[in-house]
Amino acid sequence: MTAEPTKRPRYALLDTLRGFALVNMIAYHGLWDLIYLAGFTPGWYNEGGAFYWQQGICWTFILLSGFCWSMSRHPLRHGVVVFACGLLVTAVTALVEPTALIWWGVLSLLGAAGLLLTALEPLLRKLHPAAGLLCSALLFALTRNISSGTIGLPGVGTLALPRALYRNLATAFFGFPPAGFYSADYFPLLPWFFLFCVGYFAHRLWWSRWKELPLLRRGVPGLSWLGRHSLVVYLLHQPVLYGLLEVYWLLT
Repeated sequence: MTAEPTKRPRYALLDTLRGFALVNMIAYHGLWDLIYLAGFTPGWYNEGGAFYWQQGICWTFILLSGFCWSMSRHPLRHGVVVFACGLLVTAVTALVEPTALIWWGVLSLLGAAGLLLTALEPLLRKLHPAAGLLCSALLFALTRNISSGTIGLPGVGTLALPRALYRNLATAFFGFPPAGFYSADYFPLLPWFFLFCVGYFAHRLWWSRWKELPLLRRGVPGLSWLGRHSLVVYLLHQPVLYGLLEVYWLLT
């Protein structure tokens, strides 16, 4: 007789957090569609509110993805699939909505970050997790405005980077977009890979003490379900929103 393989526990709270971010993302994209496709213009949207809302959603996804990277059975395969889905989003937006074309969006980032971490993990494993977390957070802060041409901390000191770095779509992938570059959703490797690493090192630092907490097994059922199927929901939500908008136009 052979022993049955042990089933990995599911941490519903992590799924719930991912599901909550997903609901926020769907709401944000629904509002974006109303503004740019239907002419709806809430005042707070252009006063910074939308930017902080969008950043909060993406920070949650990136940190959670980095945190959960070590929990994946097949991180290499997962990275390839997510990166391929990012390329699919680029292809679909190019065909369906070229004015909202997405180059190097959040899915491309999450896939590329997972693949890069897979390659670098033997080296990063040598770092103490607290030191790695602090270094990753500092590097994220230093490179936060790299796509705008500077490196450093605003208010403390910044350095202008050579314009020769900002050449084409390939350099845009790394965080150096050329003049005139546009993407409706842009998350290059720099600085965002460092935020992904913050999540990775946070897992190494705290997970051994957290993983037995009963709270982690509890979640909100609907949000947990969304979190477990986040990739599929992400790929389908915008076509559904477009369809609902089309129905609204037909009925009004």
